[in-house]
Amino acid sequence: MTERISHWIDGKPFGGTAARSGEVFDPATGEVRAHVDFAGEAEVEAAVAAAKAALPGWRGTSLAGRTRVLFAFRELLSARKHELAKIITSEHGKVESDAAGEIARAIENVEFACGAAQLLKGGFSENASTGVDVYSIAQPLGVVGVISPFNFPAMVPLWFVPNALACGNTVVLKPSEKDPSAAVFIAELFAEAGLPAGALNVLHGDKAAVDGLLEHADVKAISFVGSTPIARYVYETGTRHGKRVQALGGAKNHMVVLPDADLDLAADAAVSAGFGSAGERCMAVSVVVAVDPIGDALVEKIAERMARLRVGDGRDPESEMGPLVTAAHHARVESYVDAGVSSGASLVVDGRGIEVSEGGFWLGPTLFDHVRPEMSIYTDEIFGPVLSVARAASYDDALALINANPYGNGTAIFTGDGAAARRFQNEVEVGMVGVNVPIPVPVGYYSFGGWKDSLFGDSHAYGPEGFHFFTRTKVVTSRWPDRSHAGVNLGFPRNS
Repeated sequence: MTERISHWIDGKPFGGTAARSGEVFDPATGEVRAHVDFAGEAEVEAAVAAAKAALPGWRGTSLAGRTRVLFAFRELLSARKHELAKIITSEHGKVESDAAGEIARAIENVEFACGAAQLLKGGFSENASTGVDVYSIAQPLGVVGVISPFNFPAMVPLWFVPNALACGNTVVLKPSEKDPSAAVFIAELFAEAGLPAGALNVLHGDKAAVDGLLEHADVKAISFVGSTPIARYVYETGTRHGKRVQALGGAKNHMVVLPDADLDLAADAAVSAGFGSAGERCMAVSVVVAVDPIGDALVEKIAERMARLRVGDGRDPESEMGPLVTAAHHARVESYVDAGVSSGASLVVDGRGIEVSEGGFWLGPTLFDHVRPEMSIYTDEIFGPVLSVARAASYDDALALINANPYGNGTAIFTGDGAAARRFQNEVEVGMVGVNVPIPVPVGYYSFGGWKDSLFGDSHAYGPEGFHFFTRTKVVTSRWPDRSHAGVNLGFPRNS
């Protein structure tokens, strides 16, 4: 009998029955390892009601009290990170070193949220007018929803949940139904850290659960990470129902390699950024733009490194790339390889046909050259281990290629020329830029987010913008009359 994964509501596993459920696979074997309950209207209502009931107490908890919980959670997460990494690998398929890296980046965000007492300070202007003081305070929004994707089942929830809690909100988290166990593990650790029951709830499911949060009158804000079409839907639906929404969408990240670049460094970066986590990450490099005349040499170096890349079960410490998350996603990604061949791109390394273990969702690293902008392997977010090389005649052509793309998540440039790098970071229309760094994910005290179709709303994730998103500002203008002139003895000495 397979494991049942149920919701976490009001500080404990949900005890009700499920009208619907979904299968959770072990991607390395293709076997069903668990069934996850899907929420309907009643479960959504129960989770939101629990969060609403917990709100007054948690909001009223002192900043010191909130940060004590966050510090305790940070210590528990650090102590049990290897256990969480194994959970992630068993359901997502990424190798355990990738899972460990994901958790390390998540801990950065928890540590940032531990600074809530400093981050929530308002401003004060004494005597703005005669006898009048003006000051600002940041207050929580209330119950907030977090809808997170399958590719980072621990890190992305922890982009949002710690900041939301630090600001005094309560949370309903809806993780991906493909790999739901990490979210429950996180909720259990928060409970062990002293978070009151109901302050964090985990609701599993599909579109019905998402729509339930988007439409619920008691949910005041939604944070989302996923594909651009769904991000647009979440943003439009949530704002139509009066919510504050930050919806991070898809990407098509380019890596420009100029002729003066260190080609060995660039090739190493292209392989690690293109095939880490099997390419299932929104910051993966999917297009390498080789600026003439180094294209042939760069492609050769990338292909050489790909030949040495070990694909295998993520639980094997020797593995460097694991399987794709589900059979359906595998079929989708493989269809893009077929389309790339049909459209005339040069298939340098073919990842189709690889079989590491029977039944697993395996696709080897794949490399295309001479990819043109009209091809689907260029235009679409594939979200798999498929790397395309496009050729550009000059820096200007490479820049124009990136700026013409509807996505604007992350990009990188490899060069030894400081002037070229400075010009690139100024001119490129993308939210996150790496200079000789292939995946420019900001550290926890900056904020993560793209431009154009990679972001709906105006707030990036975590960091300073995360605290801004989860609070609303109130400005108080006050005047206190001098009661000493009204004959009231306040205990202060009077002038004779």
